[in-house]
Amino acid sequence: MSKHLVAAIQFAAGTDVTINLGIVSELVAKAVDRGAGLVVLPENLALMGRQETDKLHIAETEGNGPIQDYLADLAVSKAVWIVGGTIPLQSSLGKVTASSLVYDDSGKQVGRYDKIHLFDVDVPGSKEQYRESATIDAGDKPLILETPFGKLGVTVCYDLRFPELYRQMVDAGVEIFAVPAAFTAKTGAAHWELLVRARAVENLAYVVASGQGGLHENGRETYGNSMIVDPWGTVVARLGIDPGVAVAEIDLDRQRTYRQLFPVLAHRKMDSVRHQVAGLNMTELKPHGTYM
Repeated sequence: MSKHLVAAIQFAAGTDVTINLGIVSELVAKAVDRGAGLVVLPENLALMGRQETDKLHIAETEGNGPIQDYLADLAVSKAVWIVGGTIPLQSSLGKVTASSLVYDDSGKQVGRYDKIHLFDVDVPGSKEQYRESATIDAGDKPLILETPFGKLGVTVCYDLRFPELYRQMVDAGVEIFAVPAAFTAKTGAAHWELLVRARAVENLAYVVASGQGGLHENGRETYGNSMIVDPWGTVVARLGIDPGVAVAEIDLDRQRTYRQLFPVLAHRKMDSVRHQVAGLNMTELKPHGTYM
């Protein structure tokens, strides 16, 4: 089959892991009732703590822990593939990884992606400051999986701002990107849709972007607006700020037609450009960017 239903789950996680997982279960059930075979959960699905260090207290070892057991059991009971947002897994001394674990419909963990790009920023125009690297070790490997829904690539939140990661994954055949996220309200309003649609358009890929949405107990506000975007950049399903489920159809035959008729991926000339840029003598450049 070339057509499948996929879903993005959205809610505002709080400080109680048990409550958060209960919400996940309810929303996954709704997605499955609507026919979804693949469900993407948001970043930090199990906890949005009052302090950044709170995540350290719920960290698990890979393959062992109540959060992982819950997600695996949920995948089995609902017969659904789950991209498990992110959960903290134990890493180096005093830190964790922000890990997105993928479970198939038998409950088997079939993939792990550790967030590569960490959100260490001061948000312009606000007092918001984030230093994920203080508690998180960055990953260094992409995740690409063969699934019944197509070749799946997983990225997380801030990764959206690094198109080179997506291009490398598309070169390996990725057709669908899953993007768990927790965009801030301010950066989300400015860039979320722009970035999600850009990653879809430039790669002629489906993007299933699942965000946290709403006001959290720690005072943080996330943007929500979880969405599913098709390879032409059309938003085919979208939520607002409230908890919910966005469901849409992906059609791989249609995607392949786009890639055949509009072969931008085959038109790239970056090897040549890299060679030319590497050979430039910057002292010989004309002023004001003018060249003869």
